Amino acid sequence: MVTDVRRYVQGCRECAISKCPRHLPSGKLLPLPVPNRPWSHLGVDFITDLPVSGGCTCVLVIVDRFSKSCRLIPLSGQPTALDTAECLFNHVFHYYGLPEDIVSDRGSQFTSRVWRALFKCLGVTVSLSSGYHPQTNGQTERKIQEVGRFLRTFCHDHQESWSQFLGWAKYAQNSLRQPTTGLTPFQCVLGYQPPLFPWDGEPSDVPAMDYWFRESERVWDSAHLQLQRALRRRRTTADLRRSQEPEYRPGQKVWLSTRDIRMHLPCKKLSPRFIGPFTVIRQINPITYHLQLPPEYKIHPVFHVSLLKPHHPSVFPSTEPGEAEEPPFY
Repeated sequence: MVTDVRRYVQGCRECAISKCPRHLPSGKLLPLPVPNRPWSHLGVDFITDLPVSGGCTCVLVIVDRFSKSCRLIPLSGQPTALDTAECLFNHVFHYYGLPEDIVSDRGSQFTSRVWRALFKCLGVTVSLSSGYHPQTNGQTERKIQEVGRFLRTFCHDHQESWSQFLGWAKYAQNSLRQPTTGLTPFQCVLGYQPPLFPWDGEPSDVPAMDYWFRESERVWDSAHLQLQRALRRRRTTADLRRSQEPEYRPGQKVWLSTRDIRMHLPCKKLSPRFIGPFTVIRQINPITYHLQLPPEYKIHPVFHVSLLKPHHPSVFPSTEPGEAEEPPFY
């Protein structure tokens, strides 16, 4: 009897779309690869909706995932894909060369054919976050929070002057010792910490270039080792609050969470918590899946496993749902 009741409840469509899961979020931490040198793996994003300051209302944030160094570029508005690429060339590539990978969210600049075609020609991998899962680009999101906190501290009474403090915000971020590497971004990239004011010590002989190279390599090796250690600590800590992800096979049906989906219903509290079921097309990696969504949904079909839950067939065939109904959103 208990088994029959459990099977009946699992196969109930109304229960599946209305009840919130009470287990830990699915999906163990799957971190991005640890880079081996500065400015080889980047994260990019925007700070938007700022008041006009010096003709600018937006900031392009570029983060080096190895050293945690950042570049903050004020812009007059949301740029196009070509404008964003030009900023990267002028502020990063001209100084450090082409990267191996660029991580971003699914903004229009980064999903455009121009952006993908350009970096494909350059041999640079473009990595986009999965749908409604900004944690993929978590380092850049965190940097945006820290820059925003700095600007609020100095500009809350005269917000139209934020662009005047942006350079100081960048210097502060690049001078901050990182717990993951034990070094400042300046030390990690340059091999030394630039002084804020001129150094008044005794002058010394110019060191040999091979010494400079050895010191830089030592700093980079040390930073890489610290990054790996920090990654293991972060993964262990994060996995304590997560459950082992279920594995879905191609052709299997799953429910999709409506947590981040705008639904045109009078009351969000009474809206369904899941929609579907949808068919799994393929597994992209252990925690990301590509679903078969109707074209009228107009949302990216790749989702983190924490937004999915398995569909259980009803024990009564007459109550088994067919194709997913048209959603009340968009």
